[in-house]
Amino acid sequence: MFDPKAEAMSTDERAALQRHRLWGLVDRLVAAGGVQGRRLKDAGIGGGADVMPADLARLPFSTKQDLWDTYPFGMLAVPRDQVAAVHGSSGTQGRPTLVAYTKADLGLWAAMCARSLSCAGAGPGSIVHNAYGYGLFTGGIGIHQGAVALGATVVPMSGGMTQRQVRMLADLRPDVLTCTPAYALRLGEAVAEAGADAGSLKAGLFGAEPWTQELRAAIERVLPIKAMDIYGLSEIIGPGVATECLEQDGLHVNEDHFIVEAVDPSTGEPVEDGTPGELVFTTPTKQALPLLRYRTGDIASLERGECACGRTLARMSKVLGRADDMIVVRGVNVYPSEVERVLLGSGLVAPHYQLVVDGRAPAARLLVACEAVAGDPREELAARLHETLGLTAEVVTLPAGTVPRAEVGKAVRVVTWEDGPAPLPGLQ
Repeated sequence: MFDPKAEAMSTDERAALQRHRLWGLVDRLVAAGGVQGRRLKDAGIGGGADVMPADLARLPFSTKQDLWDTYPFGMLAVPRDQVAAVHGSSGTQGRPTLVAYTKADLGLWAAMCARSLSCAGAGPGSIVHNAYGYGLFTGGIGIHQGAVALGATVVPMSGGMTQRQVRMLADLRPDVLTCTPAYALRLGEAVAEAGADAGSLKAGLFGAEPWTQELRAAIERVLPIKAMDIYGLSEIIGPGVATECLEQDGLHVNEDHFIVEAVDPSTGEPVEDGTPGELVFTTPTKQALPLLRYRTGDIASLERGECACGRTLARMSKVLGRADDMIVVRGVNVYPSEVERVLLGSGLVAPHYQLVVDGRAPAARLLVACEAVAGDPREELAARLHETLGLTAEVVTLPAGTVPRAEVGKAVRVVTWEDGPAPLPGLQ
């Protein structure tokens, strides 16, 4: 553990710490005014003393729309001249989402990413091959500064230039790989194609997109590693919010800095532990852009109790999907990760696929494009998808290499076909 005192804290100690930090957050938000402060006052909250952790569920939410409405600096809780950096992403709908950081925020972020790397078994002297993208995107710089804080050696590869990545894996012999799961799969295939040696790798931290246990197995077949999930989002801090340890049994949420809830995405009411819900985070120690009950749109479940690794932090499941990425086909709700489980769990196709929502007719159809390993698995896969999802999907098998590989960043799992040429060759 990077910080055993925090990561293995008793339940009572952590509850007391969260309570005091929540009071401080509410005081700061009320003093700063702005959209969150006004909502607290409208809810009858005049300061932190009016709030207990048990009251959290009655406090107002914050959302990505708030960030958009106040773009770029309207939700700052510090003077603008205290902002040391700005990061963000385009978001799922392509609209800019910017997040500000003070120097203290950057230090906190580095510590959280150092915790994440420690979860993967890294320590001082480890070599971290960092193939997350750098720039406004938080993945690359977050992991980079975490490796520095840990005392590891970081190789700042960023994304793309796959052949150069393979060369660096062979020459520098890193023990930890960090990138998106889709790109990890591509790197593993590229290593095999080049006949290169990636045997020094022992663990990988893969995030920035939902991925399944089946994709984990596929990655571990092409790379000699334990593949672990890391979770974060720019609005909360970036990567380092939660991470799997070597037990691979849920992602440890850094609850001393990120108070986590799971709520019903339709009603906003809390759901019981073990029940999938929308993740909601409160950031009591962030300075520049603290958020109260931020609705992430990510669907996962929470579990409590000590892990075999010794950490006592709450654990979240792998993200099942996003509320706004759900596909609705003829009245049936489908998450891409559900299709992935069926495809990769069958052993009948390569771990590359794309879902095509064909909207050219009034009744949309779902085409599942994949690459068969052998034979013709279309009928069997269609039956498995129908049994699992309750939806009739048309399975289309394509020649090897047809489905686009992720060379930079996240894989494109879903495309829409409204008119014009087919998005993939061989579709009708």
